[in-house]
Amino acid sequence: MHLFIIFLLGTLLGSFYNRVGKRLPNEENLLKRDCCNSCEYKYKWYEFSHILQYFLRSGRCPNCRKRLDIVPVLNEFFTGMLFVISYSIFGLSNEFLISIGIVSMLMIILISDFSYMIISDEVLIFFNTYFIILLVFTIGVSQTIIQILSGVFLFGVMYFIMLLGNFLLKGESLGGGDVKMMFTFGLLLGPIVGVFSIFLSSLIALPISLINMYINKNHAIPFGPFLLVTLLFLFLIGIDSKDIIEAFQMI
Repeated sequence: MHLFIIFLLGTLLGSFYNRVGKRLPNEENLLKRDCCNSCEYKYKWYEFSHILQYFLRSGRCPNCRKRLDIVPVLNEFFTGMLFVISYSIFGLSNEFLISIGIVSMLMIILISDFSYMIISDEVLIFFNTYFIILLVFTIGVSQTIIQILSGVFLFGVMYFIMLLGNFLLKGESLGGGDVKMMFTFGLLLGPIVGVFSIFLSSLIALPISLINMYINKNHAIPFGPFLLVTLLFLFLIGIDSKDIIEAFQMI
């Protein structure tokens, strides 16, 4: 029953996150009801769940019968599943609240970055404030200040990588949102694991980038979602700086 409630909460929030990711970059009203992309049929207030819409309507708009977009459905489902995974690992704890914060941030940025190549400052400010408050209650004020300094350090590292990439590629290599988001990595992972996460994110993104270049003849892909997937993975498995140091010593 607990897992079902957590999953349901995740899907309900996932519906809202999809709306934020789609509308915030365009400064649209977040409270306006969703509508069909084809005929602009406005869904009823009780049809807020894209999962229910999809299965109850057989995947079609009730008005024009065009196929509904599957992306919001997947967004809701995976939000719910990741909430459940977070609960299974951490239980009801501050770490659980941090984990679902990362999931929430991921789902919003996944939509906005792939749709518009934009990571909104409002999203970063909100979640970083949320994480800092939770850290104060989890590890205390003094340790939280150290984590904030780690965030500043990671921001500086990513900013340097961006400048280097811009110089080598003679153009924009990273978006400003990706650079700003590294503050979150330092805040939650610390400097050593944070730097490692950049390397791991690049490994994950590389094959997808190569496929994109081959198919679309375009090297530009949003990097933010890959960064956040890495952040979530490292946070869930509980890796720390000692693990990274020991791994490199073994190599």
